Amino acid sequence: MFNRRKGLLRKELTGSLLALLNRCKNEWLIKKRVIESSIDPSEEVLYQLKLAEAKYLFLLKEVRILKIYVRK
Repeated sequence: MFNRRKGLLRKELTGSLLALLNRCKNEWLIKKRVIESSIDPSEEVLYQLKLAEAKYLFLLKEVRILKIYVRK
């Protein structure tokens, strides 16, 4: 009984973590494209890019630590 609940919670956590990882990656790539296409990006925009990259890399590290694999 408890093992089934534990498995369901892990699947739910895995799904939400992967969804958040994809969202952060898309946000980071969009900001990166905007900065690459702009002539003179402001300090705030560069700060937001670094923050988005740090969020993505942190979540990627967490996925690796939890040994979550994505099947294609």
